[in-house]
Amino acid sequence: MEPWWISVIKALVIINLVLFGFAYLTLIERKVMGRMQLRYGPNRAGPYGLLQPIADLVKLLNKESFFPVGAIDILYILSPFIAAFTALTTFSVIPWGGGWEIAGYQVNGYVADVPIALILIFAIGSIGIYGFIVGGWSSDSKFALLGSMRTCAQLVSYEVALALSVLGVVLMAQSLSLVSIADAQAGTWWYVVPQFAGFLVFLFAGTAETARAPFDLPEAEQELVAGYHTEYGGMRFGLFTMSEYINLITLSALCVTLFLGGWHFFFWDFLGPLWFILKLALLIFVFIWMRTTLPRLRYDQLMRFGWKVLLPVATINAVVTAVLVVWID
Repeated sequence: MEPWWISVIKALVIINLVLFGFAYLTLIERKVMGRMQLRYGPNRAGPYGLLQPIADLVKLLNKESFFPVGAIDILYILSPFIAAFTALTTFSVIPWGGGWEIAGYQVNGYVADVPIALILIFAIGSIGIYGFIVGGWSSDSKFALLGSMRTCAQLVSYEVALALSVLGVVLMAQSLSLVSIADAQAGTWWYVVPQFAGFLVFLFAGTAETARAPFDLPEAEQELVAGYHTEYGGMRFGLFTMSEYINLITLSALCVTLFLGGWHFFFWDFLGPLWFILKLALLIFVFIWMRTTLPRLRYDQLMRFGWKVLLPVATINAVVTAVLVVWID
């Protein structure tokens, strides 16, 4: 049995690691995109540009904190904090390794093992959507309002396909606990093999859920200036950006857990956290690759793809999986 204070220490460590990962993910993304586009990324702040995230933080902290005269003050100020809080919370139920015995104490490879962890992640993510929607609505700006309306329609639409895409994994593992789902893939085929259709739907729907290119219509520069956060500046804008990147990290970690074996890697499980980080980095690279190479969709194409392609594929995959699980058992 793990003492409660170890869980608190792990939670603090995980939050700081995720924040550190977010900061340097912004640098890595700009570097990778620069190389793919045959140009240099940031290379002025510190050696090889390694101090660029710190320079960006200092810049945001020193910007004037203003807001529109017609904005609804409380909602306008709270929205970025809601988005950031929910983004950080969801990582607490994702396992990154097995248990260890350290100085006579049991240390588990997760902060909390919740029996309904998968539902919890979707529930908290649904609350986080309000941060983006209310932030755009309360800004008293037409561009921000249009961006928040797009956010609402896009995230609600693609969340249906995202939830259905993992149903096949739940049926095969017979559990909603992420720890149990990861352990079910130990020493056998990862679920990406029998659930390849669900994996693809998860990737596309997850890209739309995190508003990443080519599904970044809520903040389309050529139409909406910056979408729902047009009227935000300084650290309030930084919190929205932080929540987007942390949601990307969490989504990638969830995908690794559900489809790529989690921290398991055949018979080398003693390196669990290392395998988890390597899989996570590979998946994030795929998202950066997509952003660099794919053009932005039109909004009607975005909605049509979600309702007429991803949703039917995810539904058929779930039904076929259910029939096969019942038939095999």
